Amino acid sequence: MAVSMKNQAAVAGIGTTKYTKNSGVSELALACEAVRNCCDDAGLDPAEVDGLVTYTMETSDEIEVARAVGLGDLTMWAKINYGGGAAVGLIQQAVMAVTSGAAKNVIVWRAMNGRSGQRMGQGVSGNIISSDLIHWSWYMAYGMLTPVSWVAMIANTYMHKYGVTREHLAEVAIAQRTFALNNPNAAGYGRPLTIEEYMAAKRITERLCIYDCCQETDGACALLITSTERARDLRQKPAVIRGVTQASTRGQEQMTSFYREELDSLPEMELAARRVYAMSGLGPKDIDAACLYDAFSTEIVMQLESFGFCERGEAKDFVADGNLRIDGRLPNNTHGGLLSEAYIHGVNNIAEGVRLIRGTSCNQPRRAEHVLVSSGVGVPTGAVIFGRD
Repeated sequence: MAVSMKNQAAVAGIGTTKYTKNSGVSELALACEAVRNCCDDAGLDPAEVDGLVTYTMETSDEIEVARAVGLGDLTMWAKINYGGGAAVGLIQQAVMAVTSGAAKNVIVWRAMNGRSGQRMGQGVSGNIISSDLIHWSWYMAYGMLTPVSWVAMIANTYMHKYGVTREHLAEVAIAQRTFALNNPNAAGYGRPLTIEEYMAAKRITERLCIYDCCQETDGACALLITSTERARDLRQKPAVIRGVTQASTRGQEQMTSFYREELDSLPEMELAARRVYAMSGLGPKDIDAACLYDAFSTEIVMQLESFGFCERGEAKDFVADGNLRIDGRLPNNTHGGLLSEAYIHGVNNIAEGVRLIRGTSCNQPRRAEHVLVSSGVGVPTGAVIFGRD
C-alpha cells in the first residue's frame, strides 16, 4: 500500500546561528550551534533525535555533530547533492523517514563559512577543491566561471524574449531589502536600498548588478521534522507539510543546462510545481506567501510563472504591481531572502516559511495559511508547501 506524505509530518523546530561575513569558528561549531538551538526551540531532548540529513557539500559528518551535541542513537542519515537544489530535498528525506518509521525525529541542517571560507560566488574561478568543481570546469563554456555568469545565459534569453527590464529586477531586490530592514539577523538590516542606488550599482554581468546577486555568508540553519502528532506535543506551533517533492528533468545539468531547445523557462521548477500541487491538493490560488529561491533576482521572476502565479511572460507585470510586497498578492521572502538576509544555501528560506505559518515572521502578512518554498534554480530542485495545523 502506498504511503502518503500529505499532512503526516511537520517542522517543529528552527535553529540558527548569527549570519556574518566572518564567523571565527569552524563549520562544525556552526552546525552544532544550529542543531542545539533547533532542539531548544522545539523543546525536544537532543537524545530523542535519531535522524540527520544534510548536504553533500557539508564538511561536518553526521556522527561528529551527533557526538558534539549529545544526540541519541541514529537510525537514519542521508546527504543530498546539488548545492542549493538540495534544500527541499532535505525535507523530503526527513518526511520519508518519519512516515516510513525509519526515524522519529529528524534534524536537517546546513552550516557554511561561505564568505570567510570557500566563497560560493567564485564558482570554478576560485580554489577548486572538489571533484564536482573540477568536473564543471571542463564542460563550462569558455570564460563562464562563476554562478552569476551561468545564470546570466538563461536570464538574458528570458529578459530579451519577454521584455523584462532592470527596473523589474530592481523591484524584486528592493522589496526583499525592505523586508530585511526589520530583520536583525539580516545583512540588509537597517540598510535601505533605493532605485537610484540599484541602477547605479556595480554590474556583475551585462544585465545583473551586485544587488541582483545573493549574499556570501557564514552561518548555519537547522530544522526538526517529526510526525504531525508528535509536533503537537512540542513547544512550537507545527508547520504541517502538505506536499514535498524533488524534481529534475531531461537535459538537466548543474547550473548549465545550455543545450536544451529552449532557455526561457525552468522545466524542473514546473515539474516541482505539478507534483507539490498534486500531493497537497492545492493550487497557486491557495498559496498566501512564498519563499522562492533567490540566488539571483531573475530567478524570482521566472519562478512566478513556473508555479502558476501568472502566465508565461506576465511575471514582470506581477512584480511591477507590487505583488511581492507585504500587502501584495504574494509576499515573498519576508525575511529578506538570500539576497538580503543570508545565503545558507536556501535552508534559511525554509525556516522563514515555517515562521510564516507560526505567525512569527518579522514581516508577518495578514494571511499565511499556506506557504510555498522552493530549492535552487538551474539545478535539480524541489518544492514544499507548509500549512497550519
